[in-house]
Amino acid sequence: MTGRRAVEKSTTPNPASGSTKRAPQGRGTRRTTGLKDEPEFIQLLTPTGERIDHPDYPLELSPEEARSLYRDMVLVRRVDAEGTALQRQGELGLWASLLGQEAAQIGSGRAMRPDDFAFPTYREHGVAWCKGVPPVNLLGMFRGVNNGGWDPNENNFNLYTIVIGSQALHAVGYAMGVQRDGGDSAVIAYFGDGASSQGDVLESFVFGASYNAPVVFFCQNNQWAISEPTSRQFRVPLYQRAAGFGFPGVRVDGNDVLACLAVTRAALEHARSGQGPMLIEAFTYRMGAHTTSDDPTRYRSSDEVESWRAKDPIVRLKAYLDREALADETFYKTVDDEADELAAQIRSGCLALPDPDPLSMFEHSYAAPHAQVAEERAFLADYLAGFAEEEH
Repeated sequence: MTGRRAVEKSTTPNPASGSTKRAPQGRGTRRTTGLKDEPEFIQLLTPTGERIDHPDYPLELSPEEARSLYRDMVLVRRVDAEGTALQRQGELGLWASLLGQEAAQIGSGRAMRPDDFAFPTYREHGVAWCKGVPPVNLLGMFRGVNNGGWDPNENNFNLYTIVIGSQALHAVGYAMGVQRDGGDSAVIAYFGDGASSQGDVLESFVFGASYNAPVVFFCQNNQWAISEPTSRQFRVPLYQRAAGFGFPGVRVDGNDVLACLAVTRAALEHARSGQGPMLIEAFTYRMGAHTTSDDPTRYRSSDEVESWRAKDPIVRLKAYLDREALADETFYKTVDDEADELAAQIRSGCLALPDPDPLSMFEHSYAAPHAQVAEERAFLADYLAGFAEEEH
């Protein structure tokens, strides 16, 4: 393919075996991010849209597949924008934006097989899209009308997890179950750089390594754990933590959808083939606020944001499509029109979400009847009945 160049091939030790056999870790190219000189990472697409070959992570992509990745990212960004707008309009209580992280989520999401199971945090809207969860279903929890909005078993996509880092333990437990059931699927656990400091995540590393579980740990390092920068969180590159637990780690350019696709695909195969866990650090950036209750201007500079804006994952892939003449204006307009239609469906779907019966909160709290819960339910029922009497 035209416009490609290769990076130096490398051999790195496999920390799980102590050998020098090349594991799916690889070396990338040292890049200057505009913030500081960062350690090497895997990159298949430069910020200007130039295609790179990497010896450890080959990727053959058809024009149709490349266009599909662009479509995915544009539509998911629009889903995210509508979520933010709905919260600002008072229709959602909260929204966690993925702006800037589309490549990490779409690349890793499209790397999964249908039978692979994903355990998300609360901002994996792009992964949910790849797993077939309708965008409107993502809004229920943020609107306060349900506790999730979808059946995890229908799409192999777990419910959003608000408790920071707990989903990593859930993922390892599920992977151990797959292992014992004799399955050949893999599990992927998503978390952020802040969650990597949580005990639950580190415990999941221990159990995943000890049982050689078929799990991939996918950390979206977006540089900020709410208002705490990565410089205050750890003293070594995050992906290098994996070596201390006995499994491979790799850093990938998280704004490069092709690299995220290739590396995650290799990691999932590494896991499902019986070689145990692998940690992927997707080096990316949160362009927006941590959530809609956050004001990032209080702790980071506009110059920093602008330096990362130049690495926009959608702009990067579009530059590649244009460079290789893989798309035209008709295609881009079609995608934009589809995004407008999707936004309208999300708005109408959000407003149509039914409010739950207030008393339903007491259902399924315990497997068997519980006296205190029954007393609390009766108290609320009497309280609500008083409003009905006033209306009459």
